[in-house]
Amino acid sequence: MAVWDEKVLWSFMVLLAGTVAQNVSYPVRSVCAMEGSTVTLPCTFTYKEFAEKNGRKVSMQIVRVVWCKNHEICQGITPSVYDSEKPSDQRYRYLGDKKGNCTLQIRDVKKGDNATFRFRMETNVADQNFTGKNGVNVTVNYGSKMKINSSSGAGEMRGGETVTLRCTSVCSSHQLAITWSKDGLTLPDSGPVLQIGPVTARDSGNYTCAVKNKPNTRCVPYTVQVKEAEADGNLPLIVGVVSGVLLAVITLILVFFIIKRRRVAAEDQSDVGGETEEKHRDYISSNIIPPAELEEVYDRPQTSRAVEDVSYAAVQFKQNKQKRQVQEAEDSIIYSSVATRG
Repeated sequence: MAVWDEKVLWSFMVLLAGTVAQNVSYPVRSVCAMEGSTVTLPCTFTYKEFAEKNGRKVSMQIVRVVWCKNHEICQGITPSVYDSEKPSDQRYRYLGDKKGNCTLQIRDVKKGDNATFRFRMETNVADQNFTGKNGVNVTVNYGSKMKINSSSGAGEMRGGETVTLRCTSVCSSHQLAITWSKDGLTLPDSGPVLQIGPVTARDSGNYTCAVKNKPNTRCVPYTVQVKEAEADGNLPLIVGVVSGVLLAVITLILVFFIIKRRRVAAEDQSDVGGETEEKHRDYISSNIIPPAELEEVYDRPQTSRAVEDVSYAAVQFKQNKQKRQVQEAEDSIIYSSVATRG
């Protein structure tokens, strides 16, 4: 009785563990993908560690993983997009493992990928195989145009700023192979994001983006207009004002020095004139015969008196050497004689 109870309990535990542990989870149940883009289908799974096989407890192992589309069970001869035991289309890449990650990546999405994808795991115990029936619904968007979102809003910006352009679509959350153009010329940049900066007037123009090799997805042009900084526009005025101020200052300095030099010259001339007059006065000498000597002259004999009746007065002037250096030798002494008869 005890043995039977133990078997019943073990079977119940195995059944409970199987119900709880066997599971496939799809975090994203619906995905929109642009034709030609790359989309990722996240997926996780759990399985029991042990299972009963032929009345014995065995350790479970995952021996095969499969992804298929538009099939609820995904087994037997159901066409698969990925099979760990068979060669698969290179567009479908399994990013998971056999331990708990079952993520699938689809590259270069095509119209035929518009379907429901499901994951199936198979173990070393046949009756423990499990398929996640919910699956992931992939909607392929083809023929629609892309759109540009900008960090600058209206597209008007000042020189020196940086702008980020993002190429998006109704399936913007997935990686896209994007090409960019400016005014009809293809740019070397690729990817959904284009960063321009620091911008100059040369960056102004019409920008477009499209899915690589899908010209029909080209978006409506987005216009970028770069305005030069206001300081640059006022630069000629600023230069003119500064030049005018400098010229005025230089003119005032020159006028000040000219006035100062004239004042100094006038003062020097005044000092020289005064000194010359003083020197002239100092150097005037008069030699007038005194009255006593004149009486002696009159007392002399009449024959000599007539000759000596003339009295001499001499005045000597010595010129300023600074003004008349050339005539100094000739005109140093000037004589003036006055004769008076008695």
